[in-house]
Amino acid sequence: MQKTTTSPVRSASAVRLIALAGFLLTIGLISACRKHVVHIPPADLDKINHIVVIYLENHSFDNLYGQYPGANGLADAPLDKIIQVNDSGKPYTFLPAIPGTSAFPTNLPNHFFDIDQYIPNNLMTPDVLHRYYQEQLQIDGGKMDKYALYNSSKGLSQGYYKTSLLPLLPLVQQYTLCDNFYHSAFGGSFLNHMWLIASASPVWHNAPASIVAKLDSTGKLISDGQVTPDGFVVNTSFTVNAPHPSTTPAANLVPNQTLPTIGDRLSGKNISWAWYSGGWDSALAGHADPTFQFHHQPFAYFANFADGTKAKQDHLKDEKDFIAAAKAGTLPAVSFVKPIGINNEHPGYSDVAAGENHTVQLINDVLNGPNGKDAVIIITYDENGGFWDHVSPPVIDKKWGPGTRVPAIIVSPFAKRGFVDHTQYETVSILSLIELRYRLLPLASRDRDASPLQNVFDFDRDKKPGKDQ
Repeated sequence: MQKTTTSPVRSASAVRLIALAGFLLTIGLISACRKHVVHIPPADLDKINHIVVIYLENHSFDNLYGQYPGANGLADAPLDKIIQVNDSGKPYTFLPAIPGTSAFPTNLPNHFFDIDQYIPNNLMTPDVLHRYYQEQLQIDGGKMDKYALYNSSKGLSQGYYKTSLLPLLPLVQQYTLCDNFYHSAFGGSFLNHMWLIASASPVWHNAPASIVAKLDSTGKLISDGQVTPDGFVVNTSFTVNAPHPSTTPAANLVPNQTLPTIGDRLSGKNISWAWYSGGWDSALAGHADPTFQFHHQPFAYFANFADGTKAKQDHLKDEKDFIAAAKAGTLPAVSFVKPIGINNEHPGYSDVAAGENHTVQLINDVLNGPNGKDAVIIITYDENGGFWDHVSPPVIDKKWGPGTRVPAIIVSPFAKRGFVDHTQYETVSILSLIELRYRLLPLASRDRDASPLQNVFDFDRDKKPGKDQ
């Protein structure tokens, strides 16, 4: 008689143990990849069901929060990092005169100064220069003394806004402000949007010569361009996909990129996500708002989200869809929100008050909606916009950055209350947090090594006596 065998039937508890072991192994592998020790227990991480990133524009930390109590701000700035120098290395007698407006005196002292006394924060100022090569020159090896020199707006780089007048201040006071957070890549909006989603710079090895920068044999800039001589796109450029300005020659449109993005990682694990952009639907329809910024739409540059793909339709949406989802309690696990130009705080086409009031509305839409109870909202700035800051950026990657310090604000039921976090972070720390929460492998070395915002949280706050009401 043939002997039959049967497969062992595992008990429910055994199945749970196996699943737990697999989960812990995954966490262990991801944590082992990281340079920084991660102190957030998995059980606490799992309390976060929605991560919302609101990506604003072009202000350094000192420019907005230099007067915030307990933060490393203007009062802590040493004189040698305040005084700006000319191309001979000599201090200016007065800051270089600010062109394009008569609002500012021409004899501003060579020091930081209050913008509000000349142009209040509900009015626009001229733009300030923020480009890849120029920011490295402004930083001047950490001396922080050439922001006025390498700047089309000259002395405006040294201006700051009164922290006490910022519309976001009441929320900042309730939650966590990070005062040691840097934008990940030198330069402007285009490149830092790429780093926010890919932790890397886009490539274009056969770009037209007319848009390639020229350097001398020592690496000194001879003439600026959109693309570096070794084939990386670093300054404002537009994608071959829609939407892009109709006036851009086809030869000058950036070809589809194939680097992995955080969207690819999330989709690979069937985790819901979307990039929400103000004015997106109108831009796609061919009648973009005058302040819509085509180069603020990073996923549109990638082959996986090219025209005609289902991924583009599913994941690239209008900001109005975010607002509706927040109110309805149908937010995806990860949301990136990019306000339209008039609402993003960018000097030259937005003002601080309008941008911050809009951001407060977005935050309240989340907090007052059904998803607010388990959401983490990260508000930060793509880059410093050419504004000075007194803190020398850490040297992590000499080619790419990070650049100047920018504000980052964490609003969440899980955020520490009334807290200033001095931990070193950068833009790709946001990627690091997303990867940690959803057990995703890092995209590159920078997000792998970045601290994942672990010090902003207090998951046990509700268990403590005397908690905030």
